[in-house]
Amino acid sequence: MLHKSGYSYLLVLGTLLALAPIALANDNWPHFRGPTMNAAVTDNPNLPETWSETENVEWVADIPGLGWSSPVVWGNRVFLTTVTADGAFEQPKPGLYAPNGRPEPPPLHHEWLVYCLDLESGDVLWRRSVMAGRPTFPRHMKNSYASETPTTDGERVYVRFGELGLYTFDMDGNEVWRLEIPNRQTRSSWGSASSPVLHDDKLIIVYDNEEESWVAGLDKRTGEELWRTARDEVSSWATPYIWEHDQRTEIVTSAMNRIRSYDLDGTLLWEMDGRMSWAAIATPFSSHGLVYVNSGYFRDDHRPAYAIRPGASGDITLAEGENSNEFVAWYQPKAGNYNTSPLIYGDIYYSLLDRGFFEAYDAVSGEPIYGRQRIQVGASFTSSPWAYNGKIFALSEQGDTFVIRAGREFEVMGVNSLDEMAMASPAIVGDRLLIRTQSKIYSIRK
Repeated sequence: MLHKSGYSYLLVLGTLLALAPIALANDNWPHFRGPTMNAAVTDNPNLPETWSETENVEWVADIPGLGWSSPVVWGNRVFLTTVTADGAFEQPKPGLYAPNGRPEPPPLHHEWLVYCLDLESGDVLWRRSVMAGRPTFPRHMKNSYASETPTTDGERVYVRFGELGLYTFDMDGNEVWRLEIPNRQTRSSWGSASSPVLHDDKLIIVYDNEEESWVAGLDKRTGEELWRTARDEVSSWATPYIWEHDQRTEIVTSAMNRIRSYDLDGTLLWEMDGRMSWAAIATPFSSHGLVYVNSGYFRDDHRPAYAIRPGASGDITLAEGENSNEFVAWYQPKAGNYNTSPLIYGDIYYSLLDRGFFEAYDAVSGEPIYGRQRIQVGASFTSSPWAYNGKIFALSEQGDTFVIRAGREFEVMGVNSLDEMAMASPAIVGDRLLIRTQSKIYSIRK
């Protein structure tokens, strides 16, 4: 563990972008991509805009093993997961490669771990093992056995480890309940990645696979299954989104066969054939009174993005040749993302593509603002972008964060390097930015 004193605060004039609902920077960061699942936070001149392995580093903690889950934060506690292995195993590398995972799991003893760190110091407050042994299910060598991001309500932290199950701890690390989930085959042996989400007293899980896909609501206090709805789906990796609007609250899901929305009891509200791409990974989110759903496997010619209005029912599929209908506000056939999720900042929808391209669209109309712009040759992206102070931040798999000017003109303003592979999306709390790399988590702070 390395500790470094904070640097003096610099006053920077932020750009106020008020059209999109954004998270307050001093809020907790309770789940993947933060409170709104659209990682744009209120401008704060104390948030860092430049950093390195030593510059503006408050602390850095070593995390053993391999895990691509994002950190989540409540109060002074930071939660994240990892899986260690006794012995050498195939390490991930940046870029798109190997269309199939290894058909057999690594023949090594593994341990599935939950960490709780102190937000102020990075010290380990507690560490819990939920399972140890040899895995019985494969994964892609670029994936991990700890890719699902935990979620927390400030009383408990809820952790999904892919095909193992769900594990719940109180804030002091006492186990509350666990629920084993029978593992199912995933497409091309990629493994799993969809994270759990909370709404009031329910924990929502989507498990799309090649054998028996479903969405379920659990009692967050006990783990009791309150309902389960079967899904006619193949493997998908998108985290579900709880869409709260004036008319009702919905569970919006993205998958290859259909985009679907359910009520809080698991009853289907609406669906559409989005002619989605081969892999649905990007997480839906809402802004400007719309919910945005997309998918964009890089080899597919059709990589759609949709903006959908509230109040839909039944089948809202676009007719051939349509770009909108009563409930589909707009559709772009090639704006979808592969591994990353898009971002809305102000009134602009930004799309970060895996192979290092960046695009911008009008968030309300869907009209292009600028087409594909190359961020940097050789840069690849899995982590989803975030924004504050008039800037978009895009963390590459190589560990470089590109700072892009927000607005109608594309400009890369700078690069901040941590010089280690990174695939987790960051957390932003107060004036801290928490970035996880392959072996570490950094608290970046002026």
